[in-house]
Amino acid sequence: MPTLNPPDPPLEDGVIALRGWRTSDAPDIARMFQDPEALEWTRAPAPYREGDARQWLASLPAMMRRGASLPLAVTDAGDGSLLGSIELRMQAEGRAEFGYVIAAWARGRGVGTRALTMLARWAFDVLRLERLEVLAQPGNEASQALAQRVGFTREGLLRAHSLVRGERKDMLMMSLLRGELRED
Repeated sequence: MPTLNPPDPPLEDGVIALRGWRTSDAPDIARMFQDPEALEWTRAPAPYREGDARQWLASLPAMMRRGASLPLAVTDAGDGSLLGSIELRMQAEGRAEFGYVIAAWARGRGVGTRALTMLARWAFDVLRLERLEVLAQPGNEASQALAQRVGFTREGLLRAHSLVRGERKDMLMMSLLRGELRED
């Protein structure tokens, strides 16, 4: 797969921006994962420490060079403060999967909807992808609602699909095809 690079300039809508990660983000990443809700629904190690953030940040250039993944920081467009994380994981045959987490201090303000809409539009327009997917644990109602607001459709349950901290978890498959993105 071709190398993936963060959009330059960063994607921005006047409220949020999606930019590449910086090593200076490590303390804020660690703070984001102090929230039990963020840990419950992600594959992040628990407990999550700043060293985990630094290790993850160090792995990103190789992942992007391989074309495997495009992880981006979700930030405030005004002051640049961290609001969350969104990642596009490339799959075969013109499709990709999203992973995202919105920091506790940014929830309830539409940050996730804006970030997912912006990166989905970019994935369709720039990467020319045909299908985008979100996998969410059945109990993660907030993630499912966010994906549905953007236009994702539930397709079904993938039993014992993903390994999360050593335990097999069911995942709900949701998808978005070219032309289905909600822009309202």
